[in-house]
Amino acid sequence: MRDPLPIHHDGRVVAGPSEVVSGVEESVIEAARIALLHGIAQGDVYRTGQNSWSPAGWRRIDEEPLRVLRADRLQTADDPAHHDVVRHHSSWMMVVTGESGSVLLGCMEGETPRLRADTDVLTGWTETGRPGTWVLLRGAEQDVLARYRALLADRYGAMTAEPGAVWCSWYSLYEGVSQALLDDIVPELPGLGFDTVQIDDGWERIVGDWQPNEKFPGGMRATADGIAQAGLRPGLWIAPFIALPGSEIVARHPEMLLRDGNGDLVRAGENWGSHYYTFDFTRADARDHLVETVRRVVKDWGFTYLKLDFINAGAVAGRRSVDIDREAAYRQAIATIRDAVGPDVFLLGSGAPIFPSLGILDAVRTGPDVAPLWSHFVVTEPTDALGRNALVNATNRLWLRGLIGLDPDVVYFQRRQNLLTPEQRQWLLDCATLSGFRAVSDLPDWLESVDRDAVRDYLASRPNTRQLSRYRYAIDERIVDFSAAVDGLPGPYPL
Repeated sequence: MRDPLPIHHDGRVVAGPSEVVSGVEESVIEAARIALLHGIAQGDVYRTGQNSWSPAGWRRIDEEPLRVLRADRLQTADDPAHHDVVRHHSSWMMVVTGESGSVLLGCMEGETPRLRADTDVLTGWTETGRPGTWVLLRGAEQDVLARYRALLADRYGAMTAEPGAVWCSWYSLYEGVSQALLDDIVPELPGLGFDTVQIDDGWERIVGDWQPNEKFPGGMRATADGIAQAGLRPGLWIAPFIALPGSEIVARHPEMLLRDGNGDLVRAGENWGSHYYTFDFTRADARDHLVETVRRVVKDWGFTYLKLDFINAGAVAGRRSVDIDREAAYRQAIATIRDAVGPDVFLLGSGAPIFPSLGILDAVRTGPDVAPLWSHFVVTEPTDALGRNALVNATNRLWLRGLIGLDPDVVYFQRRQNLLTPEQRQWLLDCATLSGFRAVSDLPDWLESVDRDAVRDYLASRPNTRQLSRYRYAIDERIVDFSAAVDGLPGPYPL
């Protein structure tokens, strides 16, 4: 047993400290607030933000924190309620590591749990002030992460459904997706090794009104049937938790929308050149609307793979009709979707609060949008759509594999309109292989013969993988080291 850490809490010790597998020392504490002197003045700290797009990764503990930099991105890409420009901050769990080993403080169950760390103290608390269940783990870095993952899997279950080999319309067609274009693309996809087609943003009338626009004149049932007839699984992007100000649902049913303490509509984030609203899903009418929306997509139209985007809006702060923790409100909303569509529909969450999604969503995006551009000499915002940003987040969340599906976003084989170097493309490919989620957006007619062969090989491959250290992995007999991609990131300095 190690020397005990000085620790203070407002609850009770349930178990421990005791040694468990791999020499990890474990204590379980029920408390609303817990603080400990970690004793690691020189070392690294790991943070993971609230949702898919939130920065995740390591910083020196004496450096400025890894965080969202742009004020206009904060509401969408992390949790503004606990943003800190001075101290390291995280959602649900945090790790401090140094020469003497690692200390992980993580919540097992609690109401919007958050953490902060500096060179002396690691603190965790629940937003509501009601007790949560925390675990304190001490041991080697990879061992404490593995133990925390195992404890979460015991509590919430491990999601093991496979997404298939996914072709996504977004990074080739963006909002220009149409039935006419899909008619040309879909027949070529089975021969390349794809088995799922995900139609992304651009099919709907407007975000909030989930009916097809004029580019899908035959309706979405005909679109899904055409994909299925090609031997592929029909998938659809939808953002059922949000609505743009100009949508019909906002005009006709403003009573369903989430409001703040002054009665004003909550702005849940920004995109499409506008702010957007979210719903109060503690209201029965809002839940009924959600159920009707997703059942129409699945039962009436025939889509069995749903990419649920911008769903962090379900956890924003507001005055709900029922006094409930906001992350619990989010979890109830995604559980409503799961109950409505059944266990066999694959649910991928993007912008998803990761830990409140455990046991319900099949997979979550693990980083911001990728792009065929690695970095930009002006941009230092870690949540912007860039290849490096996507890779940094995704590699730093690989420890979650085996608990929930991990979507690092698409990889690129195309050579046109692609500014990634071969090394950068390979990093993205390797990260996707380690994540176990294969998605591509390249148009078939953009691919040269050698690229088509590479796509087939990639989608069919199932190599053995194992982690060797923080950023080093083995894929079969090949060693992959992401250190050069991750190290030397731009510092958290506002533009």
